[in-house]
Amino acid sequence: MKLIDETFRARLERGLLTTCLCWKLVRQDGQAVCVSDHDRPLVWQGETYLPGAALDAGRFETAGGLRVGRAAGAGALTAEAITEADLAAGLWTGARVHVYRVDWDAPKHGVLIWTGYLSEITHTEAGFEAELVSLKADLERPVGRTYSRHCDARLGDARCGLTGVEGESCDKRFGTCRDVFANTENFRGFPHMPGPDALLAGPARNGNDGGRR
Repeated sequence: MKLIDETFRARLERGLLTTCLCWKLVRQDGQAVCVSDHDRPLVWQGETYLPGAALDAGRFETAGGLRVGRAAGAGALTAEAITEADLAAGLWTGARVHVYRVDWDAPKHGVLIWTGYLSEITHTEAGFEAELVSLKADLERPVGRTYSRHCDARLGDARCGLTGVEGESCDKRFGTCRDVFANTENFRGFPHMPGPDALLAGPARNGNDGGRR
C-alpha cells in the first residue's frame, strides 16, 4: 500500500492527468542521475529531474511475504551522465533505483512507487531493457562463509598467505595444504567438521559417553 497525502489523492481522484515518472539511479560508486519522462525539468524533494527517460515501466510487481518483487523497464536513457560505454562496462548494474510518481503541475506532490536495484541490462536496437529487483533480493544474498571441508581461499591470495606459487595448483584439501605446501595454519576450510555419518549415527553402545564417539 502506497502512502499518498490527501491533497495529491484528491488531485488524482479528480482525474488530473499531470503525473510523470521520476527515476533516481545511484551507482555503487555513489554517482547519481535523476531523470524523468516529462518534457521539462522538475524539482522533486530538492533534486532536479531532467528530461531524458523514455521508459515503458508499466510492469511493476510488488510481491507479498519474502518473495522478491520485480519490475522491468524498456526504452532509452538520454541523460549525458549515462553513457553507452558505462552501460556496456556494467557500471550501472546493481545501481539503486527509486521510482516516483510525481505531479509535474504541482511537483511538491508525489509518491514513491518502487525501490530496488538494476539487476540486468540488455542492449537492444532501440535502446535497452532493464530488469529491476526489489530490496527483498538482499535476503537471497549469502552472508558470511560457507562451512566446507575444503579451503575457500585462492592459492597465493592474501588469505592463503603463500607467495611464489604462480603456475602451481591446489585441490583445496587439507592434506594437500599440509603435505605439499606446509601451510595448515592458513587453511581456510573445516577439515574436522563432522560428516553425515557422524550426524546420523545412533547412540554409542556403551551408553552416555559425554558426547564422544
